[in-house]
Amino acid sequence: MRVPTNSFSLMVTVYKQIFPSVKRELSYWQKRAEEIPNNELRTQALASINSKRFHCQGGAVFSLLAGEKHQAAVRFIVAYQTISDYLDNLCDRSTSMDPDDFRLLHQSMIDALSPNQSVKNYYACRNDQDDGGYLEDLVKTCQLVLEQTQLYPVIRATLLKLEGLYGDLQVHKHVRLEERIPRLTEWFEKNKDNATSLSWYEFSAAAGSTLGIFCTVSYALSGNITEEVVEQIYQGYFPYVQGLHILLDYYIDQLEDKEEGDLNFCFYYPSQEILKERLYYFIEQADKHIQRLPDPFFHRMIHHGLVGLYLGDSKVAAIENGAEMRRKLLKASGKKATFFYWNTRMYYKLTNKA
Repeated sequence: MRVPTNSFSLMVTVYKQIFPSVKRELSYWQKRAEEIPNNELRTQALASINSKRFHCQGGAVFSLLAGEKHQAAVRFIVAYQTISDYLDNLCDRSTSMDPDDFRLLHQSMIDALSPNQSVKNYYACRNDQDDGGYLEDLVKTCQLVLEQTQLYPVIRATLLKLEGLYGDLQVHKHVRLEERIPRLTEWFEKNKDNATSLSWYEFSAAAGSTLGIFCTVSYALSGNITEEVVEQIYQGYFPYVQGLHILLDYYIDQLEDKEEGDLNFCFYYPSQEILKERLYYFIEQADKHIQRLPDPFFHRMIHHGLVGLYLGDSKVAAIENGAEMRRKLLKASGKKATFFYWNTRMYYKLTNKA
């Protein structure tokens, strides 16, 4: 499979090949989730698949970088993202507020990136434990895919670095309310050399994306990756592409997060005007930092596609001044973002998702 070189060919390939593959993978995991014996774990596993499947759809676009191994890339991306979404639900929606519990749960995401690592009882710090092997199977699926590439040693350190940031974030953001900001700001102070131009909440957003991992694994599966390219991917995606990704995700979820009392990084901007200016900044910096990547046109499409994808969600209309923010961000991001915006709106309309 060739990497698409224009927006139209990308969308055709995504709709005809990638989304059907994602649907098949998710159908399998949904059936596995339905078989989970424990009611709480089953509820959260099914909820994460039903409400967050678009995360897998968006992430799976990176499988186009894997060439002939694109099906393996989809399998990895769907399994890994399903772990992420499932654990996010367990941490957000369950009764535990124990950082040790969150740390052990997210050890599964480290193990999923480590083919020779044995699986563990990731539920040892919580009462609900019997998932019928669901999380273990997700981890092993990722491990089996990574075993397919001889280039795993080249990507291992960067994968674990990105996952280390992700796991730290998930622990700090889900503890007791009064502990969250002190933990996140202290964590930022220890790591801000990687992102001196960011606030603590922008750095946290950048850590919360899995896009850099998907990009790296897909290139490794293709056989076209070197240590230099791995570093280019890291520098290209962290912090700006990943930060923009999660800030947009939080932007459209503001009303829901306010109702649920969930942490949302968009709430920490002094004003909507400053939020808009910083989103402009992230768009601009993301454009700049992906220039040195292989297949730069593809990565620009991904970057601008994120803007169109999130702003195409119907939830934007319910946000105060959401329509104006959407118009200005689409204008700032350019024609590609507008193209993906209208494609997203049409897709949602045809699938009755908006």
